[in-house]
Amino acid sequence: MDLYNALALLLVTAAGFAYVNHRFLRMPPAIGLMVLGLAASLTLVLLAKFDVQPVLKLAGVVGKLDFSRIVMQVMLGFLLFAGAIHVDAGRLGKLRWPVGALALVGTPVSTVLVATAMFFLLPLFDLPTPFIYCLLFGALISPTDPIAVLSILTKANISKSLETKIVGESLFNDGVGVVLFVVTLEVALLGTQDFTVGHALAVFARETLGGLALGTALGLGTAWLLRTIDNYQVEVLLTLAVVAGGTALAARLHTSGPLAMVMAGLLVGHFSRKRGVMSNESQDYVDKFWELVDEVLNALLFVLMGLEVLVLDIPGRTVLVGLAAIVVVLLARWVAVSIPLVFLRLLPTFQPSDHGVAVLTWGGLRGGLSVALALSLPPTMPRELIVGVTYVIVVFSIVGQGLTIGPLVRWLGVGQPTPANSSEPAVKSH
Repeated sequence: MDLYNALALLLVTAAGFAYVNHRFLRMPPAIGLMVLGLAASLTLVLLAKFDVQPVLKLAGVVGKLDFSRIVMQVMLGFLLFAGAIHVDAGRLGKLRWPVGALALVGTPVSTVLVATAMFFLLPLFDLPTPFIYCLLFGALISPTDPIAVLSILTKANISKSLETKIVGESLFNDGVGVVLFVVTLEVALLGTQDFTVGHALAVFARETLGGLALGTALGLGTAWLLRTIDNYQVEVLLTLAVVAGGTALAARLHTSGPLAMVMAGLLVGHFSRKRGVMSNESQDYVDKFWELVDEVLNALLFVLMGLEVLVLDIPGRTVLVGLAAIVVVLLARWVAVSIPLVFLRLLPTFQPSDHGVAVLTWGGLRGGLSVALALSLPPTMPRELIVGVTYVIVVFSIVGQGLTIGPLVRWLGVGQPTPANSSEPAVKSH
């Protein structure tokens, strides 16, 4: 089956699952699509035991799809831009200290904590693993996935302040997490004796600062272009071009494409809403276009994640390690959220919100990004173990945490105010 037919099959499957979920299951789209994908995959795995030829051919088709490349090089930039363009940049700016602290401090802290815990945990399952590979796992599982967060959390009726905090953090710690993964992977490939701390810091600075600078330039440049015309077809095309061209340019410059797309999306979204930049008609078309891109790509991604069960070989012992790792990752997330907030309390303007740590911890969802990073590992590393454990954590995060974050928000009383008293409170830092 050629690439076109494979993608056509995936699109038809996603559309069918989306209809079934919307018509009957009524789950949040990301959760419903992944649950249906998992259910279909498990059914097909059972049929494959009886050598059913169509099932074996379908598994071959899914196996030929390079999940890591599809996510990292095709989907991620468009999904991040689509998410960022709808974020209230003004509100995010007021929460810049907690968002920045959670992304820049919390992600490395979580990476080290997860790595250390897994280094001591894995020998209990007769799977001793060098610390550098545990660190690699910590780097790919620590960043919360903006795709999953934007798809699920924004529908959980959470307060706007906490929603902005978690969404903003997930957008930026995605870029930070990818950079940490790249640096750690270089250490693992070259060996510690050939890799200096100075080189690691230089790579980190180039990726992060370069990505932010490129995204700022692209965002401001696109906003200026949008201001000079009033034609919604051209304006939509310009936003498409900034994502496609910007992602390719970031790769050529060896800077962080994810961070560049986040910054570009935030700036385009912010300036396009100012009077005189875009007409109401153009604004409406651009918003709806990127909402549609977001929904379609999310549908394809979560169905593809569910279908990955067809080609992943996850032994029972790996599942047990994954279940134990869920606890490790959640505890590391709780510590990584708590530590930056201790220092933020020293700021005189800082006003902590009730139960914020609990919601930030449970709302920090993992998704396709972690699976894509795990699948990008070379076969010379413990790839199958890392991929299997990562997949178990991601399934629990999207289905388990995704289904319960809404009830948790209501139980803690940190949801949005009811229409009767909908006068929104002043934005508070966590």
